[in-house]
Amino acid sequence: MFPSPVPPGAGWPGDPATRHTPRARGREQVVTLAAAARTVDALDARISVCRACPRLVAWREQVARDKRAAYADQAYWGRPAPGFGDPAPRVLVVGLAPAAHGANRTGRVFTGDRSGDWLYAALHRAGYASQPSSTHAGDGMALEGLRIVAAVRCAPPGNQPSVDERATCAPWLDRDLSLAAPTLDAILALGGLAWDATLSAARRVGWQVPARKPRFGHGEVVRLGRPDGRGVRLVGSYHVSQQNTFTGRLTEPMLDAALALLIDDGDGDRPVRLAGGPVR
Repeated sequence: MFPSPVPPGAGWPGDPATRHTPRARGREQVVTLAAAARTVDALDARISVCRACPRLVAWREQVARDKRAAYADQAYWGRPAPGFGDPAPRVLVVGLAPAAHGANRTGRVFTGDRSGDWLYAALHRAGYASQPSSTHAGDGMALEGLRIVAAVRCAPPGNQPSVDERATCAPWLDRDLSLAAPTLDAILALGGLAWDATLSAARRVGWQVPARKPRFGHGEVVRLGRPDGRGVRLVGSYHVSQQNTFTGRLTEPMLDAALALLIDDGDGDRPVRLAGGPVR
């Protein structure tokens, strides 16, 4: 029913954009359009049509046209993956970037690949997700109290966005933090790059961040301070990549324990031991 890549406003389930949504074609326009987004819906729409990074645009669209053999009969989204979930979240989950045949195919973050299978199953066990699997954009998945975003919104070659591409995409994450701030209690950073991107974004939008950058680790908890004085817990987790889950570096109990740390137990910064993780 759809060409690949999918044009904005073509009727794809969950597409936040129309053909009239303004498109960023360079870093300065990303800054301007992100800052001007007054709602989560407007932000997601602008993210979903961004064309600011030529290498990423070319790659994501080539993948959408060439396709993987297993998905040859499917349309590919082939655009940046906007955020997904509750527009007034208590928890924000930050990943690195869409997978070429995952979110770049389905149009929803962490959907249609093994990483998403692990994440949504854990979110369902924790009570955030309405169902244990997320397979495509029209599957009925809903998140309550939680929103998922990425540090980089386009699928990068080799899963490795460049330093310049991460910097160009950063204003979208800055605006995600600002829009989520009124209701936000905690952030889960999936992997070291998401951890660093979150700390940098928090500092740029005026939050209190430790002067000495906290080291990433599975189960690490850092308290950030919003401008209004309220605290936000930043929790680190190993990424739900196949490299981590297949090798046992990340197990289901470890992921469940990291999600449990998102809820403040009232004991401040008491040491917490995770299954297979560090003590702090």
